[in-house]
Amino acid sequence: MADKIKLTLTGSPIGHVQSQRQTLRGLGLTRMGKTVEVVRNPSTLGMVKKVAHLVRVHEE
Repeated sequence: MADKIKLTLTGSPIGHVQSQRQTLRGLGLTRMGKTVEVVRNPSTLGMVKKVAHLVRVHEE
């Protein structure tokens, strides 16, 4: 099974640049407090790094 990481949206995307809002949507984070599980690969890790100030990462 592929490694997965859990992400929770903790900061509001309002007032941030459009590319960061689109990155959050691409990760499946559409509401404050929502938690999603994504596959850990270079693509998603780059997306997480881009919006690290808005999400909390739950390593497992």
